[in-house]
Amino acid sequence: MTETAPLAALQARLTDGRGAVGVAGLGYVGLPLAVELARAGFSVTGIDPDTERVRSVGRGESHIEALPAGAVAELVRAGRLRATSEWVDAGALDAIVICVPTPLTPNREPDLSFVRAAGTEVARRLRPGQLVVLESTTYPGTTEEVLLPLLAAGGLRVGQDFALAYSPERVDPGNPHYHVANTPKLVGGVTPTCTALAQALYQKAVTKVVPVSGPRVAETAKLLENVFRNVNIALVNELAMLCDRMGVDVWEVIEAAATKPFGFMRFQPGPGVGGTASPSTRSTWPGSRRSTTSTRGSSRGRPRSTRTCRTSSRRSSRGSSRSEAGTSAAAGCSSSA
Repeated sequence: MTETAPLAALQARLTDGRGAVGVAGLGYVGLPLAVELARAGFSVTGIDPDTERVRSVGRGESHIEALPAGAVAELVRAGRLRATSEWVDAGALDAIVICVPTPLTPNREPDLSFVRAAGTEVARRLRPGQLVVLESTTYPGTTEEVLLPLLAAGGLRVGQDFALAYSPERVDPGNPHYHVANTPKLVGGVTPTCTALAQALYQKAVTKVVPVSGPRVAETAKLLENVFRNVNIALVNELAMLCDRMGVDVWEVIEAAATKPFGFMRFQPGPGVGGTASPSTRSTWPGSRRSTTSTRGSSRGRPRSTRTCRTSSRRSSRGSSRSEAGTSAAAGCSSSA
């Protein structure tokens, strides 16, 4: 791996934890990540257009249920975490991680306006020796086809002047076992140098970082994770309706199947796919389509049935909001849709 002087200096700052890091988007992905990076010793600036959210973080409060306010307050008091609605200081940051929403348009097409808006702000202030990482869930090719042209428009060269990588978020809100620090992190850079720099950033805050050959692999891996969850939850929801018609207890069926020690992963029936990777979102990000709303990954979805599972009234307490592997699925199986 050959590094230019600006990127070699960046590598040193990230490796020894002296770097200044920006996190664009302080939602369920961005704020917990900002906290972990600050705990690792970085000076972290959260950037979010929601001024109330910014003020809340500045007061040491947490708007994320699974993130204790005490963790935020401690870092704010120590001067390692701050929040702002302005991008004016972005040029002084060593790394910028983009964690903005990627919902669907009314036509069920990916809405990347939030990514473009954040990318445009970064590009205006981009300088040699900076790392940019995209974490937002998106389709394969976004990092290189959408974000890279924005960043390179000013003449800086990726892999030589600045670094660009994709690292998919893997947040499972409410999971008591897995959080940012102990969930393996995929990183795929546009060049090997980009990958190494992204790895240097995350390995200060995450126990295991897994480098892959490039952004498209990381982007596609994220889609595989989500599709795997969606397909299996849809399958078990269809099975629940079939069992209801046959008079078979679906919960007993699942428990019986789960005794197999290989080749089976338990998923619970629920009102829909669930998950928060691409939630129903109304965003105030500058340059975004503010009326864009998505139901992809929303727990509001329901199985296509007018029935209410008879077995759920007796055993709904056994439902879980996630599979044994930590995937999301809401409990219960009643539906009037």
